[in-house]
Amino acid sequence: MTIEAGPHELFTTLANERDIAGIVTLVNSAYRGTASRRGWTSEEHLIEGQRTSPDSILELLQEQGSVILLMRGQSALNACVHLRKAANDTTYLGMLSVRPAMQGSLFGRAMLASAETYARQHFAARAVEMTVINVREELIAWYERRGYARTGELRPFPYGDTRLGTPTRDDLKFVVLTRTIAS
Repeated sequence: MTIEAGPHELFTTLANERDIAGIVTLVNSAYRGTASRRGWTSEEHLIEGQRTSPDSILELLQEQGSVILLMRGQSALNACVHLRKAANDTTYLGMLSVRPAMQGSLFGRAMLASAETYARQHFAARAVEMTVINVREELIAWYERRGYARTGELRPFPYGDTRLGTPTRDDLKFVVLTRTIAS
């Protein structure tokens, strides 16, 4: 199912179970490991290990009110994002990932725009909320340039939850960002 056309003959689709391996590879390469060093979204200096797993992605796909959008170009998976319908006309956005070699090429902006459109049209969202690790100032600034604002709320980092990897420092928290997407 094509949701909308994007730049450079890209198309956005909903993920299904056949896409799990590709999503895991994409997300892990964007955030952790050697491949992540090619882009600017790497967290490997903050958290060791994988960012996600097949079981975690399957869980997201099976969760009620949860979708993963994929951005493809020809046969390649270039970007993805997870959306979860939340309370109060809000959609939670997470796991925005772009192939490291494609970062800085507007794929992140296009994926974010597709996610906001999907949230508005399918979840009747009026706002999008996300969390970003507090020490990721460059990433927070990128979202702020896209219209997201810090709420002032900090949430605890899930130390001990090895599904997300192993933190290398003890001062991590999540900054909550929001953006109104409908009036």
